[in-house]
Amino acid sequence: MEYRTLGRSGLKVSAIAMGTFSFGGVGGFSKVASQGVNEARRLVDTCIEGGVNLFDTANMYSLGRSEEILGEALGEKRNRVLISSKARMRIGDGPNDEGVSRYHLIRECELSLKRLRTDHIDIYFMHEWDGLTPVDEMLSALDTLMQQGKIRYIGCSNYSGWHIMKALGASEAKNLPRFVTQQIHYTLEAREAEYELLPISVDQGLGVMVWSALAAGLLSGAFGRNRTPADSRQAAGWTEPPIRDEERLWTIVDVLEEIARDRGVSVAQVSLAWTLSRPAISSLVVGGLSEQQFKENIAAVDLKLGEEELKRLNLASRPAYIYPYWHQHNFARDRFCQGDWALHASYEDVGMV
Repeated sequence: MEYRTLGRSGLKVSAIAMGTFSFGGVGGFSKVASQGVNEARRLVDTCIEGGVNLFDTANMYSLGRSEEILGEALGEKRNRVLISSKARMRIGDGPNDEGVSRYHLIRECELSLKRLRTDHIDIYFMHEWDGLTPVDEMLSALDTLMQQGKIRYIGCSNYSGWHIMKALGASEAKNLPRFVTQQIHYTLEAREAEYELLPISVDQGLGVMVWSALAAGLLSGAFGRNRTPADSRQAAGWTEPPIRDEERLWTIVDVLEEIARDRGVSVAQVSLAWTLSRPAISSLVVGGLSEQQFKENIAAVDLKLGEEELKRLNLASRPAYIYPYWHQHNFARDRFCQGDWALHASYEDVGMV
């Protein structure tokens, strides 16, 4: 296993983290899986044996059942690993059962601690933007939780670029805790994060954790043109992530399959290895339905793609060169910083646009 520093913090996280989205199977989460405690314990032990030290969950996964199962599955191993959880999403019918208000965050953190059977959460994510709650109220509540020893580090998830910068600005101006990480959706198929989120992460020192690192299985090798596994979440009606250009998706899968065949590895390993090669990436949150899936995904850490392989994947998948980036490409390249190159390095072969 490889361990990477999480942003500007001193915390080391495994390059592959275990996602627990499939624990519980309550409500709509049953379309993914419904793993109970015994199954979860086997998968958790497999990940720990493979060097995984970070386990990711959220208060709304299966309405809290995921946290409960993770806490029970870890048992006495809890102090050997890191736990990340999240709050913000709606978890009830009341007017204060969502958001990042002081009321909601403190209440939900304390409930998560009970479900997880622990006295602290190592990384606490704001699961989604809340435009109604003042940013300094959110950060002040997180500061309270940190001062009480209930959380160690904070991060955001699914924020846009200006949302992140607004929060970081408030942290600096008011001497409040600062995000050290963001958890985002980022894959060969979904590279929109390169426009703003990866450059911000490089420039501002945010370690990136990636959720659904195999695009809900679409980049795992199980799917292809006219090939959808009958037992997949997509077959059960799951629609995330949205695929806006199916032909582009299958073109990417074609290249992944060619490289996997040439290297004697799995499609999933090639896909994960590409993501691990990208700027600011700290950890990929990967789920699985079997011990073998986790072992295979963990092995992706040892796969290093060559320059030509990376080029083929880039050409098959890079997003449109939208404004103002094509204009910057034409006239500002001689004064780019590292943050700029997080996007623009993918277009170095392009002439004047």
